[in-house]
Amino acid sequence: MSLALARKYRPATFNDLIGQEAVSQTLSQALDNGRLSHAYLFSGLRGSGKTSTARIFAKALLCEQGTSSHPCGECIHCVMAAENRHMDIIEMDAASNRGIDDIKDLIEHTKYKPSSARFKIFIIDEVHMLTNQAFNALLKTLEEPPDFVKFILATTDPLKLPATILSRTQHFRFKKIPQQLVQRHLEHILNLEQIGFEKEAVEIIARTGAGSLRDSLTLLDQAIVYSQNFVDVATVTGMLGIIEPSLLEKLLENIVKKDTTAILDFIRIAADYEAEMILDELTLYLKSLLLEGSNRLTPMIIERFFRIIAESQTLLSLGSDGEFVLSLTLFKMMEALQIKDIDTMIKGLEQELKGVEVSEIVVTTPAPDLSTPKEVITITEEEIVATLPVEEKTPDATPAIQQEKQEEPHAVAKTTPQEPEVSPSPTTQDTPQTTSTLNTAPHESTESQSKPDEPQQEIPSSTLNTQHSALNTTQNESAESPSKADKPQQETPSSTLSAQPSALHTTKFKELISKIYDRDYDLGSCFEQNITFVNFSDNLLTWESTAEDADKQMLITHWGVINMFVKELFGFETKIKNIAKKKASRGLTSQKVAESNEQVAGSGDQSIEQVPQKNAAHNDADSGSMIEEIEMKSSCIAPDAGETEAAKEKDPATLLEEPMVKTALELFSPKKVRIKRNV
Repeated sequence: MSLALARKYRPATFNDLIGQEAVSQTLSQALDNGRLSHAYLFSGLRGSGKTSTARIFAKALLCEQGTSSHPCGECIHCVMAAENRHMDIIEMDAASNRGIDDIKDLIEHTKYKPSSARFKIFIIDEVHMLTNQAFNALLKTLEEPPDFVKFILATTDPLKLPATILSRTQHFRFKKIPQQLVQRHLEHILNLEQIGFEKEAVEIIARTGAGSLRDSLTLLDQAIVYSQNFVDVATVTGMLGIIEPSLLEKLLENIVKKDTTAILDFIRIAADYEAEMILDELTLYLKSLLLEGSNRLTPMIIERFFRIIAESQTLLSLGSDGEFVLSLTLFKMMEALQIKDIDTMIKGLEQELKGVEVSEIVVTTPAPDLSTPKEVITITEEEIVATLPVEEKTPDATPAIQQEKQEEPHAVAKTTPQEPEVSPSPTTQDTPQTTSTLNTAPHESTESQSKPDEPQQEIPSSTLNTQHSALNTTQNESAESPSKADKPQQETPSSTLSAQPSALHTTKFKELISKIYDRDYDLGSCFEQNITFVNFSDNLLTWESTAEDADKQMLITHWGVINMFVKELFGFETKIKNIAKKKASRGLTSQKVAESNEQVAGSGDQSIEQVPQKNAAHNDADSGSMIEEIEMKSSCIAPDAGETEAAKEKDPATLLEEPMVKTALELFSPKKVRIKRNV
């Protein structure tokens, strides 16, 4: 009776196992040294020798010569074990006996001693097919079986087993059998069977078996029948439905030569095969070329071809047309040869730049002097004041001017609209240019009265600028000593220069309004209607505000934007002085402007005391300004600050202990730190 090669040449001893040296050696030493466990688990690929190893191990346990890795094979137990008819070796297929009732019957058998042998051995194949209830029923018996019971479990999927089963067994993992060992074993069997063969054909069979010896033996048995006792390449490729390696070799040659006609001929031949199979065979052929170190294709080209094949296999998995994907793959491989690699491009660039000399630019950074230790020197305000030169008071200065100098540091912090008073000087001489400037006021006042229907904001800004320019000129003249009164020609250029910055500042103020318009049209309209430019000197921008209710709230809300534009146009050290005023009626406004112009024009020998709009500012002093509402709340001298941290005065001696100051010192590592009291 003829048997299949897989059954006829099943391993009978541990030495006959193919490609599982670690498992066979471990079990052999356990048998020889008597270090046996009560449960074993064999897992691995199909056809890797799990069931054969279990039968060999069971036969070694029951041999009459004793437990040994080399059973005699002649005793009654060895003979019955080899013929699979031993009563104490119970094989169970868990795929067909997977219920809890089957496990109950198995547990019942464990209660009885073996009939004739030393042990009662239970071989459970495909154990992962048992149900959860069956696994739970087997746990207690598997953990503490009787001394004469041995369990051997076999599975192809150990991940499906519960962790409680894995922890109660010794796990042996059967690895994939290498292709060379399978090919050698197939050649050995063909020699024993006295059948002719070609090595290339046997190699194809071993490669198709994919590490499973049983699958390879089954294919070999089929090839022997199909080829009529001579296994050649044509027979094997025809039987397996794969393309011949010679065709793949010619295909790659045509791709390298970029022979489109030959590639199209191959596509017609490949229509009889599966595209996925051709791509797999092409991948294996490229792998063999890479491992052989062939000079026909560089590793870079092989890597490009592999990427193209991998993308094509992805398209095939999506259900694309196989013939079209194969054609696209071959033409993409041909186009991949035209792509230059990075090394070739670098070499070409080096050749182009061979005659170009590039001078090296060396940038040196001076090393910091670490010889001197870091020292933080604290300088108080008293030490700074002591080093400043003492200013001598001019005897010609009037008491009003001295009072004005004392009030200048507080001009920015104060929000109450006040203007310094100028006392009459001993002699005041007006130059012709100053007189002509002052005489322009009545003319502008007449124009203002002739148009009572126009709003107050439409009064030309040149009127106010001219008035303030005249005020500055008069104050400068009143501050002069009597000895310089007889030099009017030297004062004329001073008044002319004071008028030019005013026009420049007015232009900047108009540009400020334009920028606010660009940012927000409603904000620009509110700003233009309520804010009037007054003066700009010594980094102090003075304007008048008639904003009330919603307009005032809008200006306060967008104060950050306005302040940013002011610092951008007038300088980052610019401070803003806001004079709050109430909106007056149109007739009253024009009348006050006319009175103001008459007073300025009639002040020939008298000093100019105040601008008439000052009364309106005093009447609205309780309304405050935007600066007061926004900035004074965070000031240490604000009356409304209460008990906040900002209202408390810091002690200079402990100021360096503040967390923020410490962080700044660690960040910048200064050598000197000056502490100045800001009053």
